[in-house]
Order: sequence, then C-alpha cells, then structure tokens
Amino acid sequence: MTQIVVVTGGLRQPSSTRLLADRIDAAVRAELGRSGLPVTSSFVELRPLGRAIMDAMLTGFAVPELEFAFETVAAADGVIAVTPAFNASYSGLFKSFFDVLPAETLADMPILIAASGGTDRHSLVLEHALRPMFSYLHAIVSPTGVYAATDDFGGQARASGLAVRIQKAAADFVRLMTACGTRTPRDTFNEELDEMTRLLADRQPGPSSGHVED
Repeated sequence: MTQIVVVTGGLRQPSSTRLLADRIDAAVRAELGRSGLPVTSSFVELRPLGRAIMDAMLTGFAVPELEFAFETVAAADGVIAVTPAFNASYSGLFKSFFDVLPAETLADMPILIAASGGTDRHSLVLEHALRPMFSYLHAIVSPTGVYAATDDFGGQARASGLAVRIQKAAADFVRLMTACGTRTPRDTFNEELDEMTRLLADRQPGPSSGHVED
C-alpha cells in the first residue's frame, strides 16, 4: 500500500492552502490508481500544532501530538508539501515544522511542492524557497510544482488552468515515486550509534609490540 502524507501549512479556516492540498492529493491518488497502485493518504495540518512546534524549537522536545506528526511523515512513501506564500517565501509555521523535524526524515523522500498566494507575484516561491529547502533536506523534489493564486479558485478559465497544472504535477510526481521504488526510512539513531562505536574502536590502543630486557 502506497502511503501519501500531505503537509499543509494553511493559517486560516477555511484555507485556500488546504483547498489546493485537497485537489493535489485527489489528483495524485487518481494517478496512482490508474497505475494500479493501491494508495492511502493522510494529512498533517500544521495550524493546530503551532504551539507545539514553537515549544519544540525553544526546548528541543516534542509533545506526543508533534511526535505523531513526525512519525506520520517518516512512514510516508511520498509527501505533498503545501504552504501559503508570504513575500515570495514559505510561511514561518511551515518552515518551523521542517526545522524541528528530526534530521534525515526526508532523506530520499519523493516530494511534490505547492503553494498558494494572493497574486501570481508569489509564484517564485516554488523555485526560490521550497525547492532549495527540500533539496537541502535530502528529499527528491518532483520537477513540477503547483502554485495557485486567489483568482485560480474563481473564474472558469483560471480554474481550468489550475486543474491542468495539478494534473501535470500529479503525473510527474507518480512517475518519480515509481522510479524511486520502495523507500527504506533512515534509522539515524542507530547509524550515529554505529559511527560512534567505530570511532571509539579506532581509538583503542593496540597490543604492545615492545619487549622488556633483563
């Protein structure tokens, strides 16, 4: 069973960010279905986790609700990440979640990036902010992202254009996931433990080669 996790950073209710996330999720699930792959999807809504995310930044510890969100993302076969855009960048809440997400959680993870904003002027958020951040986190970012301005949810022509962009992004994302194959999550704790054990073993003194004269 292919597991898709949608991380959405909408700050208001109702949220155009969540609306965009719902449409992309539906398109990806439909595309996987056409490929004969069974799929389930779940959402990680960041707005209810805002206080927990900030506490984790200040204390270094995550409450159970935030830990559950971390585990949900780590267990995914692919992630759809959707943020509202502010001044051509991601929201602070969205960035903060990925700042406190345990290291290497997204390593080798296929990711589809998307953003919503008031005008088309924010569309550069995909290439100038989201793609570099997820590449830094060692994710495999799908080549086609989705940006939706407020007008894309209005008139028929704009809505039709958005639907075409979502379908193209979903198709590219599914091809990427198929090419990547089964993902094995990184066990960073045991990797670090093994590395520490190796370093300590290298520092152990070897047997003495000297001799004692009478």
